[in-house]
Amino acid sequence: QVQLVESGGGLVQAGGSLRLSCAASGRTFSRYGMGWFRQAPGKEREVVATISGSGGRTYYVDSVKGRFTISRDNAKNTVYLQMNSLKPEDTAVYYCAASRNSYGSSVSSQYVYWGQGTQVTVSS
Repeated sequence: QVQLVESGGGLVQAGGSLRLSCAASGRTFSRYGMGWFRQAPGKEREVVATISGSGGRTYYVDSVKGRFTISRDNAKNTVYLQMNSLKPEDTAVYYCAASRNSYGSSVSSQYVYWGQGTQVTVSS
């Protein structure tokens, strides 16, 4: 069982930056591929970025490429999402998730553990 706790969300103006963190419980964190997902009001949940267990492989949805960076610190059992040049359309609840597949799938059904979510609001 893995418990995930996100932090770092908030209100920011367009063009600003936020850094999300996700702290995981357990002693086998490096075995899990990790992902950040988001869900805006009235929209389906979508993948934002994923990272393999070793951190060597990453994936980004096209809309955030060049603006967001996913990283992880396995010694701290933490995964991060650095978000720069934020846009109003980035407004959503952001969720951290862990997959038993270590390669970091972009498919949400591969993720079995989910955090409670953190709100990110970008004002224009």
